[in-house]
Amino acid sequence: MKFYYLVIILIFFGCSNKKKYHSSVKTEIEVSKSDALQDVLKFQDELDKEFKHPDTSPLPDRYRKDFEGLNFFKPDTNYRVMAKFVATPEALPFMMSTTTDRQSEEVVYGIAYFSLNGSDHELEVYQSRELLLEEEYDDYLFLPFLDITNGEETYAGGRYIDLTIPKDNSIIIDFNMAYNPYCAYNKKFSCPIVPKVNHLNTEIKAGVKAFKPEGK
Repeated sequence: MKFYYLVIILIFFGCSNKKKYHSSVKTEIEVSKSDALQDVLKFQDELDKEFKHPDTSPLPDRYRKDFEGLNFFKPDTNYRVMAKFVATPEALPFMMSTTTDRQSEEVVYGIAYFSLNGSDHELEVYQSRELLLEEEYDDYLFLPFLDITNGEETYAGGRYIDLTIPKDNSIIIDFNMAYNPYCAYNKKFSCPIVPKVNHLNTEIKAGVKAFKPEGK
């Protein structure tokens, strides 16, 4: 995995444009459930390794030393959806608020339409204007979202998913790959606030759960 930008910035050390996570998203419409499951298990394993390593972990030392792994929902391929993707080339850049005074310049690259849990949904997908200056991130898209589990089973501020620019008018969204922003673990970070328009009126019981330090 590449490191994910998510404009999650360690305030005391300045800005960093590197991605935190970037899972490879298959562009094929047809993919076996076993392959999808292996992708999720690999994502979880690499996420745990990065959180355990002192050079890549967002966890304060007092939590990292006893860290044994993040709490994930059980992988569920029902949360891997094929969405209709409608590009929005006329969209203008805007400043996305963060958990600090900093703002992140983003543009709505497209809108994803899909069905999940018996209802139709749509989510805006964003592209960072800053990352466009870096060649290795020229196909990178950012999907932040909120859902009904926030504040209970999952982080109150919502979660993020990494995507890549699709080659056609469809895009795979695997909510099993949803993870928390760094500020869910350490208040030293500055994280983009999920726009209200990206609130899903359903439970997304997939991906990373809320962080609860041992003994808390």
